[in-house]
Amino acid sequence: MFIIVNEFCERFSYYGMKAVLTLYFLNYLHWDENLSTTVYHAFSGLCYFTPIIGAPIADAWLGKFNTIFWLSILYVVGHVIKSVGAIPTVGSTEVHVALSVVGLIAIALGTGGIKPCVSAFGGDQFNEEHVQERAKFFSIFYLSINAGSLISTFVTPVLRGDVQCFGTDCYALAFGVPAALMFFALIVFVSGSGMYKKNPPQGNILGSVFKCIGFAIKNRWNHRSKAHPKREHWLDWATEKYPKKLITEVKMVTKVLFLYIPLPMFWALFDQQGSRWTLQATRMNTDFKGFVAQPDQMQILNPLLILILIPVFDLGIYPLIKLCKINFKPLPKMTVGMIIAALAFGVATVVEFKINETIPDPPKSGESFLQVMNLAGGEVTINGPGNVQFKEPALNLNDYKDPEYLKMKFEGTQTVTVSWGGDPCLVTVNDTAAYTVVVQDSGCRQIKDPFEKPSNGLAAVRFINLMNEAVYNITFGDIDISVEAEGETVYKTLKRAKVIATARIGSTEYSIDLGLLDFGGAYTAVLTGVRGTEITVVVGEDIPANSFHVAWQIPQYFLISAGEVMFSITGLEFSYSQVRSCGGSVCAADPRPPPVTTHG
Repeated sequence: MFIIVNEFCERFSYYGMKAVLTLYFLNYLHWDENLSTTVYHAFSGLCYFTPIIGAPIADAWLGKFNTIFWLSILYVVGHVIKSVGAIPTVGSTEVHVALSVVGLIAIALGTGGIKPCVSAFGGDQFNEEHVQERAKFFSIFYLSINAGSLISTFVTPVLRGDVQCFGTDCYALAFGVPAALMFFALIVFVSGSGMYKKNPPQGNILGSVFKCIGFAIKNRWNHRSKAHPKREHWLDWATEKYPKKLITEVKMVTKVLFLYIPLPMFWALFDQQGSRWTLQATRMNTDFKGFVAQPDQMQILNPLLILILIPVFDLGIYPLIKLCKINFKPLPKMTVGMIIAALAFGVATVVEFKINETIPDPPKSGESFLQVMNLAGGEVTINGPGNVQFKEPALNLNDYKDPEYLKMKFEGTQTVTVSWGGDPCLVTVNDTAAYTVVVQDSGCRQIKDPFEKPSNGLAAVRFINLMNEAVYNITFGDIDISVEAEGETVYKTLKRAKVIATARIGSTEYSIDLGLLDFGGAYTAVLTGVRGTEITVVVGEDIPANSFHVAWQIPQYFLISAGEVMFSITGLEFSYSQVRSCGGSVCAADPRPPPVTTHG
């Protein structure tokens, strides 16, 4: 029970921290998507490389218990450093980056170092004759792995996105809770110390394996002439120096290693869920009829589907295949799993194309964009270079809510004529730029637009004040902004929300109803006057909000999870059947996530 609770808490801490890691890089450290993805996968790779270090430490030096204990302390320290680095008031951006990198390295050494030890240490608690008890333990052990992953992948994005600290997303809390869970895991593990069976270190098994292989190759090379009879297996050339038992175990390991050749390709694809797929979700609509999911919460689909698909495959699909008298061996299963994983990325590609169709392209070289916000009494016509004209006159925004960007193709600088009931207005435009022209009965104003779609699922809004009085302290969420008389502001980003802001003109307070500012939309709020206790406002959508729903990611998550069941679990079962007599932590130190699912 101590080991199971320890594993649940440890997996909660690891996957909870990892669930929000990509968005932490992107939004808190302000790295771009490519750098965020690169560092995320470098961290994952280090986590799955360090078991090769932890295994020989356990087998040759400290033993499994002490290895788990000391590396868990390092693990906790890494979490604490990572959490401190997520506190905005602690130092500069460079300090945050340094603390984050140091913390992640410590976490990788901790989680990777204990990875090959915990499940093997749990198995050590049973005698050879306790086969059923050991099997039951591993079933509960694997359930705790998935439960920890499932719950943490849901909870930590909520702590990040729904809790505000220091005026922004609370990454410190999202990392701090996993740190507390890892500390609790260590306390629970140590609490059971007096009841554990602690086998002494067995010697450097990994070193013996490499030496045996090296000697066999060298000996075979030295006896390569036809005068020396062939031996049944190339490792049999090590019999002059190494015992038969070790050679037999090394044969088992090398047989399994052949099966691991496609592993790097599969896990490189699989790990995209926490990086590229999460970034993809930030460009989608995540509103499920009132429940707004965080983009990083979509990762919960994988452990949830794993828990569903394992019994479906074991009790349904595999027995049906067997009834059809098809010999579905491990290698074909893993091949099909790889194909299904590839299909998942085919689906993800289609989804990405559909998302890109909803994102307007910025003006290219030789092209300029112009939109008109018509607040005049009648229609407005626009004549550009080469008699470029809107298809229809720009209607009054009371009738036509969202202005339309007119695309004009020309080189250099040109003049556009904006005509309405008053005197025509001449607007100067340059290529590769976007502009907004606000038309009133009294004249027109030109504003240059950044024309950038808000990232990470945020909305953006700017204010244009047409009144001859300044509007102060326009406040909503964590935004507090003022706009001068007949002035404008830059865009401010915020989370999707129905916004009723408060503001002040002189000493009088007013409300401003901005309506729904949706995922990925950019809006211009034109302040036109005062009516009672409200400032009248016209809101136009400059850049469309995310319209492609995140539910379209479900098929790719389903396929990658089905591929995982066929590829990972089949490979695991085959590995254990081949190396069962090997013993030690080395046999559990392969560079993949541990038993049953990737959530080990």
